[in-house]
Amino acid sequence: MNHQIKTLKIFAEQISKLDKKSKQIIYDKIQLIKQNPYRFKRIHSKKLSKVFRVRLNLNNKETRLIYTIIEPSIILVCLLDRKKDYKDLEKYLNLI
Repeated sequence: MNHQIKTLKIFAEQISKLDKKSKQIIYDKIQLIKQNPYRFKRIHSKKLSKVFRVRLNLNNKETRLIYTIIEPSIILVCLLDRKKDYKDLEKYLNLI
């Protein structure tokens, strides 16, 4: 099945602040998501049922790329800093 990749404004802003190497890492992960969107770990959300996360290490910081699947789209929600323990997740998901 062909999924269409969409991004939230907050995700685009977070990506624009990153260096070239980090952008390449994220691009590679997005290609993996396109191939099989259900490959990464599902996380729990109060609002949506199909929310997933991808583990990343950007500039020696544990980061998570959060995305959700709303057929036929894959929506890239945000990059979360692992230190904050997903506290901002529901706030970002409410932007969808």
